[in-house]
Amino acid sequence: MAERATIARPYAKAAFEYAREAGGFAGWSQGLKTAAQIVADSRLAALTKNPQWSQADLVSIITDVAGTALDPAMQNFVRVLAENHRLLLLPEIAAHYERFRADVENTVDVDVISAIALSQAQQDKLAAALSKRPTRLATELGS
Repeated sequence: MAERATIARPYAKAAFEYAREAGGFAGWSQGLKTAAQIVADSRLAALTKNPQWSQADLVSIITDVAGTALDPAMQNFVRVLAENHRLLLLPEIAAHYERFRADVENTVDVDVISAIALSQAQQDKLAAALSKRPTRLATELGS
């Protein structure tokens, strides 16, 4: 698993830098998430191991399924991954990308588990408290 993460990190960094320059963090987040979900499907994973399917065929399947979720730059990114036989790393690439994005935007994902549903007032109060301390929370949570 560590090897996959090590291989995925430079691709995620490249995607992140491109998104930063283009001002498109959200679009790249969504595109990477969509592409990662597609390649995580066991049917597509099986095709990547079948020599009868070319890398161009795989890219075509991914871009067709993704539709408008992948802009031309994202499609090119997927093409590069395919040429380097790295399509199956898309889930790890997406995860690294989100960490890079969270670091630069100074955000933290928080899951709240409660025995009862929180009222809107409680949710707002929690959101306000968390917005004051994202760096401290990230350190405490080990992010």
